[in-house]
Order: sequence, then structure tokens, then C-alpha cells
Amino acid sequence: MDTGMRCRGLMAKALRTAWAPGFLAAVLLGAALNLHAQTQRVMVPSLDRDASGNPVMLIGHWSPAPTANGESAYPAQGRGAMLLLHGCSGPYDASGRLGSRMVGYTEELHRRGWSVLVLDSLTTRGERELCTQRLGTRKVTQVHRRLDAWGGLSWLARQPGVDAKRLGLLGWSNGGSTVLATIEAEGLSRRPSDVPLPAFAVAYYPGCAEALQGGGVAGVPVLLQLGQADDWTPAQTCVNWAQRGNAGRSERATSGGTPVPAHGIEVVVYPGAHHGFDGEGPVRLRRDVPNGVNRGQGVHVGGDPQARQESLNRLTQWLARYE
Repeated sequence: MDTGMRCRGLMAKALRTAWAPGFLAAVLLGAALNLHAQTQRVMVPSLDRDASGNPVMLIGHWSPAPTANGESAYPAQGRGAMLLLHGCSGPYDASGRLGSRMVGYTEELHRRGWSVLVLDSLTTRGERELCTQRLGTRKVTQVHRRLDAWGGLSWLARQPGVDAKRLGLLGWSNGGSTVLATIEAEGLSRRPSDVPLPAFAVAYYPGCAEALQGGGVAGVPVLLQLGQADDWTPAQTCVNWAQRGNAGRSERATSGGTPVPAHGIEVVVYPGAHHGFDGEGPVRLRRDVPNGVNRGQGVHVGGDPQARQESLNRLTQWLARYE
């Protein structure tokens, strides 16, 4: 594309990578128990406020990067840290434990030396999920979640051994939309002084309608990983947002605060892949979801082995720029 985006098909030769095929399944067989054992439950203040004017306190799951012997350490030079932002189902599985997606990505990020904070935007607000709620009726919106993400970045920057200049955002679906809301350049220019500027962001199959309608540009480098057959959060809306953003990279946000330059957006679209293509479950129709391209008819969700592996390869390449 003349905008500099790279949309690659699944027939391309597999990239050489340390992400082994089917790593999520391997994680579930053994590494998940290790992760649960070393993850710390913490309370993270959002920049959102409750009715009394106090910060909304969010549940976080903090996993400092382990050393070779499996114990967390705080090296003097600091380590990069990732803020993981869940989708509309929340971060947990049916048993109330961190779900396989959060566990799998945390384990692989650990292996690459990144610390991880999984942030729960729902539980302390009295919500369990948002997927079955119509857009426009949700009590937890992107306004709330952007303030949560800023609070998470601020919390990460204060942790011993974390390099505040190497913070990244990684979100899926509704959490991917939160990524876009969080790194919008004009908004970043007005962020509080104790909120660090993230180094980069990655969003899997986000809803991009609000970003496109808002007219903003990305204030940090962004990788978008999209499914061509996604009938929940259509890829083309994100492609349109990225094209416009890349075309306007010379623009700067100047409405108050410190100007934040526009950055490039890299897009990868996986042919035939549905929403949730990086999962391992089969594609199924969720009739309980009222939103999507064909409202009232449900949406398709499920994994695509080729798209999953290719997207993990792409994520590995992206992370290598900041390691």
C-alpha cells in the first residue's frame, strides 16, 4: 500500500521465530500453574474517579519477569513491561482464573524478558463481561478504560526494576480499542505528568470505529493484527483509520500539553481469519452478541492455526525492536 502499511497473506513463508507452534496448548499443560504461582494480585489506581472522588481501584495481576532460576529480580538497568488489556469477556476463564490467552502471552513475554501487568477493568465496577451488552448501553466505556490504561502505565513506571521508557500496550478486541484510545496523539499530549509515554502498542482485532470517527492519529508506533473475515470488529474500518493516520504523520497534536508527534501504523490482515483468530478453539457463531457487522444475527469467533502462528511471528518481530 502506498501508505506504508504491510498487509500480508497467510500463504507467505512462515517467519523464523522462537514462538513454537501451538504454544498456548503447551502453556495450558504445565506453564499455567507456574504462572499462577508467581503472579501477584495487586490493586492499581485508575485515573478514573468514583462517586466520592477517589480513584477507582482495579484488580491487577503482576508478573515480574523471572530470572534464570525462576525467581523475580529487579536488574539495575530495568526491564521492559507490558500492560495487557482484556477483551469484552474480561481476563478470566469460567473458573475465575486468568484465561488461556492472558496466560499464554504472559508466559511468552516472560521468556523474552518482559514483565507483565494484566489489568481488570470490570470486576471492581460490578461487571463480569460486556460482550452481550449493546453499544451505547455499556456502563464501562472506552473513556473509563483509557483512564484505566493510563493508571496502569503510571503504576508500572513506579515498579522497581521497570524501565519506564520501555512500556508497551497489548490489547485484544475491546481491549484493542482501549489501546487505540490510550495512544491517540492529542489525548496523550494532555495526559498527567506522572503517566509515561508508552514506547509502542499492539492491538489484535480492535474496534476502530471510534478512532476513525474521532479523526485522531497514533501518538506511538502501532501494530494492528486483523482478521479479514471478522464480522464483529471489521478489519476494513481499521485499515481506513491506519491509511488516514499514516497519510497524516506530519501532523502534531497541539491542543494543550506537550505536543506528541504522529507515528506510523503497521497493519497485517489475515485472509479468512475471524475474530479471536489467535485462540485455539474452533470458529463458532455467538448469537448472544448484539453488536457486529450484522446486528441481531450474531458474530463468528474462533481460532485459525495459520493466522495464529503468523501473528505471533509478527509480534515477535515487533517486540524485537524494543528489546
